[in-house]
Amino acid sequence: MANKIIAVFIAALVLVGAGAFYGGMVYGKNQPKQSMRNGTQIQAGQLGGQFNRAGRAGANFISGEIIAKDDKSVTIKSADGGSKIVFLSGTTQIMKSVDGSMTDLATGKNAMITGSANSDGSLTAQSIQLRPASPNKATTTPQL
Repeated sequence: MANKIIAVFIAALVLVGAGAFYGGMVYGKNQPKQSMRNGTQIQAGQLGGQFNRAGRAGANFISGEIIAKDDKSVTIKSADGGSKIVFLSGTTQIMKSVDGSMTDLATGKNAMITGSANSDGSLTAQSIQLRPASPNKATTTPQL
């Protein structure tokens, strides 16, 4: 009698386990795929935030065409059509194949700028790299 009770208990346990496994599989098939989204987030994290889109909080990277310039700032037009004001400081490095200066910043030139995000959405530049225009005239920014 005790053997029958143990056998029934084990059989019930196996059935409950199999049912739970099947239910989990059905539930999992009905859930949106998370693996690609998580992989993209991991890749973005591995890049150290260098390729954040300009509109995101904490963005420290923008690439595009210089559309305006004064003594203390430049305005960059990004590939998505938006623009961002970038403030320059006495320690901002302006680079090209050779050392650059403020006179190298001109409307129509393409630039990649890294810096610190300001609370108003602008950047304070730490470095500026002047870049040749891409073949299709629009500089592309990675979209993560």
